[in-house]
Amino acid sequence: MALTLTDPQPVAGAEKILTPAALDFVEQLHRKFAATRDELLAERVTARRQAAAAGTLDFLPETRHVREGDWQVAPAPERLRDRRVEMTGPASPVKMAINALNSGAKVWLADLEDASAPTWHNVIDAQLNLSGAARGDLAYTSPEGRDYTLRTDIPLTTVVVRPRGWHLPEKNLLIDGAPAVGALVDFGLHFFHNAVQLAATGEGPFYYLPKMENHLEARLWNDIFVFAQDELGIPQGTIRATVLIETIPAAFQMEEILYELREHASGLNAGRWDYLFSIIKYFRESGEAFVMPDRASVSMTAPFMRAYTELLVKTCHRRGAFAMGGMAAFIPNRKEPEITAQAVEKVRADKKREATDGFDGSWVAHPDLVATCREVFDEVLGDRPNQVDRLREDVQVTAAQLLDVSSAAGEVTEAGLRSNLYVAVAYTAVWLSGNGAVAIHNLMEDAATAEISRTQVWQQIHNQVRYADTGNTATRDLAGRILAEEVERLRGEVGDEQAFAKYYEPAGKLIADLTIGDGPFVDFLTLPAYELVS
Repeated sequence: MALTLTDPQPVAGAEKILTPAALDFVEQLHRKFAATRDELLAERVTARRQAAAAGTLDFLPETRHVREGDWQVAPAPERLRDRRVEMTGPASPVKMAINALNSGAKVWLADLEDASAPTWHNVIDAQLNLSGAARGDLAYTSPEGRDYTLRTDIPLTTVVVRPRGWHLPEKNLLIDGAPAVGALVDFGLHFFHNAVQLAATGEGPFYYLPKMENHLEARLWNDIFVFAQDELGIPQGTIRATVLIETIPAAFQMEEILYELREHASGLNAGRWDYLFSIIKYFRESGEAFVMPDRASVSMTAPFMRAYTELLVKTCHRRGAFAMGGMAAFIPNRKEPEITAQAVEKVRADKKREATDGFDGSWVAHPDLVATCREVFDEVLGDRPNQVDRLREDVQVTAAQLLDVSSAAGEVTEAGLRSNLYVAVAYTAVWLSGNGAVAIHNLMEDAATAEISRTQVWQQIHNQVRYADTGNTATRDLAGRILAEEVERLRGEVGDEQAFAKYYEPAGKLIADLTIGDGPFVDFLTLPAYELVS
């Protein structure tokens, strides 16, 4: 058997993306690299089990020579020398892509991962929009007659594409009857259609690489980049990649990850929400020392989070790479000026901390926050494009500091349990409807928030945590009762029984299975959720 598609026309224009040559390229990637991906995913399971049993992690003794060696990543291309503000968001629908390109940010993280629900329509629509972005001809007219076009009065944002993580499949593209690797589909289609165009203009191709857990996974990406550039006749080193350090094992291998990608590396990003999720997941059976307080009370100023971000800045700048700050989830509400003012000040404080710590830029989730982030970094950077020369030699971080979860202020409360269950169901329901970036209570949520929410519930139950506000003990019965109440609350808020039955009821059942069910812990919410979308 060869490559087959479940639907060759999920969206108008799909034939421009799903060409025989492009599909042949994706199939080559899969046959050459999928087996290694499978081996690395299996190794994740073993590594986590060992770390959980030991209750600790440490820097690798076998790669000490890398950490102590004298090396640098390749110099940044011109379009990535100034990254002081990056706009994040999905590449589908087209309206959101145009708004991101027009936002005035230096970079648009075009997200095919956590801020995107990977329906087949969304996967291919995003590729069409990225192709239009590469060629500067993206345009859209809404059903109401409003025209969306690319601005000509300011530079458009530089596009950095984030493919799916290694764990996610693509069930609509089958190779020998089995789902392809989602990351290879995303990268392969984008690279094949746009790499020559982007390389010719100096605008790429550039990528963000998510969810990696170790340097061997980075080595796999580097091997893919080398192969892909050779296949299309593009000079080696044209690709640049920024790696999200958003898993706890990766925090112990930042140097090694940069080293493996050194001819293609641009920097590292502090993916804060997935990082918290990873800590909970990795050490979920390791006792109360790893039980986090309520999600809302774990801030970036917690000592273990400070250790993580300061080590990231030091590591990047020592190696000539960019240190990118993470997402502030607060978003403005144009109908409520008071909420907007609060959001702007919270984002300003968050970005000021990052800029002062030495980060070279940061993320925002809404176009209205681009100016705020830029102003903060302008104050620190001035006319300089970055502060890579700030080496942070004052920073010394130990393994114990990275794992000191108990240093976080705050309590574990039943109110937090209720919030977690509400957010997990509300987000998952909207994800099932095809939208991966969701505003909930004036916070921009993506899959990482739902992951933290549901894993905290699981962890609290399995550690029989006593809630500070009620004195109740975390049990399946208690969580099940509150979950039922929150699902009913959502029924009232949604108001549309058809939509509720289609999306919220299955979301509620899925969250119940993942938090209070009898089955084994599920590593990623999006895996079973993906089985519910087409």
